[in-house]
Amino acid sequence: MCELLAMSSGIPATVNLALGVLARHGGGDGPDKDGWGIAYYESGDVRLIKDAAPAFASPWIGFVEGLSLRSTLVLAHIRRATSAEVALRNTHPFMRELGGRPHVFAHNGSVPGVFNSESFPLGRFRPLGETDSERAFCALMERAAQTWDRWGEMPPLSERIGMVADFAERFRREGPANFLYADSDAVYLYGDRRKQHAKARPEGPGLHFLVEHSHEGRPFPGAGGVNIEDVDHPVLLAASVPLTDEDWTPLSEGELLVARKGEILSRIRT
Repeated sequence: MCELLAMSSGIPATVNLALGVLARHGGGDGPDKDGWGIAYYESGDVRLIKDAAPAFASPWIGFVEGLSLRSTLVLAHIRRATSAEVALRNTHPFMRELGGRPHVFAHNGSVPGVFNSESFPLGRFRPLGETDSERAFCALMERAAQTWDRWGEMPPLSERIGMVADFAERFRREGPANFLYADSDAVYLYGDRRKQHAKARPEGPGLHFLVEHSHEGRPFPGAGGVNIEDVDHPVLLAASVPLTDEDWTPLSEGELLVARKGEILSRIRT
């Protein structure tokens, strides 16, 4: 099953070692060999780096880590293809523009029902590839556009949370629906069940999170290599499975966590 990683920080931080741990799942320690991608929010835009090759063997991983890119919001994904061919267009994360802001989405699970469900219509947002995940993201953006267009600017956070929660509740009816979504202001982490395939038993929570603080410019303990250059700023990490031996908190099935700059703003069940 695919692997997800998100980082939300009070100040720009790097995720070098966490990215290395995740990359080992992509062909080294795990079966996820069908591409990878990482999105760094920066100055009102997103630096999106993707590769359809296995993450474990990809020279891009070393290149990215060597750059020590910093961001307050990072989303990453290691793909195990359950549908659609292995190709760059089918590699997560996916990005679209709305309201002059970049929106990014990555999903873990198999939800083939979205192609025929009335709950996931297409309009001005169209997939580039053939995955059920990107189809669902385009449907999410259609929902978001209705809210954003009504306000004529970024809607209040409560409006955005309600929109994402309603989408998530419908999404999980179609199958495992663990996902990361960022609208350039907040990041939305949705936890569901974790399965290898449609007939398998759930293996446990599909998303875990950890909140830590920096310590005088040193990497804080247990945060998978997130490096901070300031004092006492919160950092939230989320991953499909814990990346370290620290006490990560699992999200319940159907739980939506919303964060901004490392601080948890909301946790609700859908």
